[in-house]
Amino acid sequence: MCELLGMSANVPTDICFSFTGLIQRGGKTGPHRDGWGITFYEGKGCRNFKDPNPSCHSKIAELVQSYPIKSCAVISHIRQANRGEVNLENTHPFTRELWGKNWTFAHNGQLTGYDNLFTGRHRPIGETDSEKSFCWLLKQLEDKYPEPPHSSVMPEVFQFIAKCCDELKQLGVFNMLLSDGEFVMMYCSNNLHWITRRAPFGKATLIDEEVSIDFQEETTPNDVVSVIATQPLTDNERWHKMKPSEYGVFQFGELIMDNSLDLIDVPFSE
Repeated sequence: MCELLGMSANVPTDICFSFTGLIQRGGKTGPHRDGWGITFYEGKGCRNFKDPNPSCHSKIAELVQSYPIKSCAVISHIRQANRGEVNLENTHPFTRELWGKNWTFAHNGQLTGYDNLFTGRHRPIGETDSEKSFCWLLKQLEDKYPEPPHSSVMPEVFQFIAKCCDELKQLGVFNMLLSDGEFVMMYCSNNLHWITRRAPFGKATLIDEEVSIDFQEETTPNDVVSVIATQPLTDNERWHKMKPSEYGVFQFGELIMDNSLDLIDVPFSE
């Protein structure tokens, strides 16, 4: 099985600390040796870094780890291949255009019967069940919303995505992260955790590497940063474990939607 990592923040933030923990699981403290990738959003654009080699030995991963790219939305993935060969085209995350935005997707799990998913114009480049399900999901969204939906309709859009994820979950294990650069959505099939850090900030210690950080020295009192991971990355913080078929949507660090199907606190931007 693969592992996921996502971040949503209200100010451009680097993910070096969490990423340092994740890449150790790519062949050192975990079996996920079959490639890794990460996508950083910057405005309407995004930077993509991928490598089919183990992340714990990857020079590209070392670059990302040491170069503090700041972003409000990040999706990352380390792969343990079960569908498709170990190569660059099968390496997550996958990015496609929809409604004039870059949508990025990463999946943890294994599906069966996915060959029957009709994807229309959204054709997979690689051979994975993950990319095929992403293309199918984009087809469902395009059919449901032929024109770009207004921001006021986005709660309905994410409810629809969650229903699509429920369908994909019937084919196997389907944990996923999805982002358009403003929103970061998470869906849990069987294993996903998240944490929101805000003032008063404290110290955190990674599980997979002897690295600690005092977030109070790295943040301002107004910062809000949420991190999503397959397994908790730190051992001295309280992570929320998601339930099967549970989903959530973050916007600029705040959890604004969950399975209650209502906005929680923060309104969608106009």
